[in-house]
Amino acid sequence: MPNLKAIRLRINSVKSTRQITSAMKMVAAAKLRKAQDKILRLRPYAGKLNEILVGLTESLANTEEDNIYGRKSEPEKILIVVITSNRGLCGSFNSNVIRETRRVIYEDYYEQYKNGNLWFIAIGKKGYDFLRKQKLNILEEANDLVNNLTFEKSVPLATRIMEHFVSGRFDRVRIIYNQFKNAAVQILTNEAFLPVETKTTEKKIHPVVDYIYEPTKEEIIKDLIPRTLKIQFYKAILDSFVAEHGARMTAMHKATDNATELIKDLTLQYNKARQAAITNQILEVVTGAEALKG
Repeated sequence: MPNLKAIRLRINSVKSTRQITSAMKMVAAAKLRKAQDKILRLRPYAGKLNEILVGLTESLANTEEDNIYGRKSEPEKILIVVITSNRGLCGSFNSNVIRETRRVIYEDYYEQYKNGNLWFIAIGKKGYDFLRKQKLNILEEANDLVNNLTFEKSVPLATRIMEHFVSGRFDRVRIIYNQFKNAAVQILTNEAFLPVETKTTEKKIHPVVDYIYEPTKEEIIKDLIPRTLKIQFYKAILDSFVAEHGARMTAMHKATDNATELIKDLTLQYNKARQAAITNQILEVVTGAEALKG
């Protein structure tokens, strides 16, 4: 029979853990509500900006205007941006991104990996630790980017990535991250960042509107493409940031429920052990009394 003191100590330990997980759940919920408003406001703007970009690029398809961000070439040099969190305790949030990164390395770009032409940018400490332990080519890390995340903080990194592509250092740039759907669901996303896709894969509900542009379409698109890329890059980081809080809130909610169930089981085990100890004491007293009578 388990020792009563050991069971009592374990019950107190689990209760302390439940207090911590419950507090972390409330903190994550508060951060989620604040961050969720940002991504919900950004998505319509980013979508409309991309829609205008598609209309412009389609209208320029038959001109001699060169789109430096849409350069098509053989994927010999690849850059992958891996977005994770700086902290754990958020379920499978980070492990899903790491698993997809591993799959991309060994299935999609194994030849580039063998030739040393596969490079990574780590946003988030968990992804950086994985890349460093695997001794992969890390171009740079930006673990502090998710702390007090703003559009202005993400622009320099997005600009450097775009410059690497324009200069020909990389032929493809992809982003792997968790997209926020709701507090309980995160969508693992592996999307192309560069080169820019000038055609939409979604079914068009409305025809592309041919606006009157001032100044010319060519001048506007030179400013619009970099602006859209910076917005899309910020949106990916913000999506991951919001999804992290949702994943942590869900994980801490489950941990709190599991702690409550464990406390119930331990309390029942404690009561059974205590009842058995009392019964043994009663038996010892009765046995001693009978022995004295004899």
